[in-house]
Amino acid sequence: MPMREASHRKRSVMLVLHDVAPETWPDYQPFVEAVDQLGDVPMTWLVVPDFHHRNALKHSPAFCRLLERRLAQGDELALHGYYHADDGPLPRGPRDFFMRRVYTHEGEFYGLDQDQALQRLQAGLEVFHTHGWPVAGFVAPAWLMSEGTRQALRQLPLRYTSTPQHLYRLPEFTAIDAPGLVWSARSAWRRGLSKVLSDWQIRRWQQADTLRLGLHPVDMRHPSARNYWLKTLQSLLAEGREPLTKSAWLDRQVAS
Repeated sequence: MPMREASHRKRSVMLVLHDVAPETWPDYQPFVEAVDQLGDVPMTWLVVPDFHHRNALKHSPAFCRLLERRLAQGDELALHGYYHADDGPLPRGPRDFFMRRVYTHEGEFYGLDQDQALQRLQAGLEVFHTHGWPVAGFVAPAWLMSEGTRQALRQLPLRYTSTPQHLYRLPEFTAIDAPGLVWSARSAWRRGLSKVLSDWQIRRWQQADTLRLGLHPVDMRHPSARNYWLKTLQSLLAEGREPLTKSAWLDRQVAS
């Protein structure tokens, strides 16, 4: 059974930026600056070491310095795949085709065996260690993890991973309820449907101990999506929810 936050804890909100890389920072920058104007709102940045094979962090020292400044301000950096691209063999069967070519083209860890996943994860952690960045969490691109990836994570000094509705304490994969909102913003009809669904989820989870807002660069390219996230964050803060990074929230959890 998933763990639940103790009832006496103050309700919280987690702001999570997905697909963080040098080329996606221009998308995020105006939004991050707007959030900074709200006061002390720590964020969790899901960093991709070499986004789509063209954004190696070692070639972007200015961006790395930006991430270091965010750490100094109280934000968190988490590992988000390595390439954030599915470069594996062609899909086998209808389920694999749907997950890897219809649902997403970026399920990097969906088809990896344990050795492949471990090698990719260790390479990502080495990037963090080279920069001296603390890292407690790993989030698979599109939240897709093979069983081999799960086994690999059990061998590493990471504290958590996550899916859309839960954080998992590692290495045991203990599930903790942490419902999340996310948009599909690539077309007008998807944005419209996402707004309706998110509004319904906020009402459904109004009394939830925590809510995660999972943002993507594509959201930032559309004013309707970008404004929705900012207004939703403001509303949740006005309700008294405390903004926390994933690691800070995890630190507060106790077994029910």
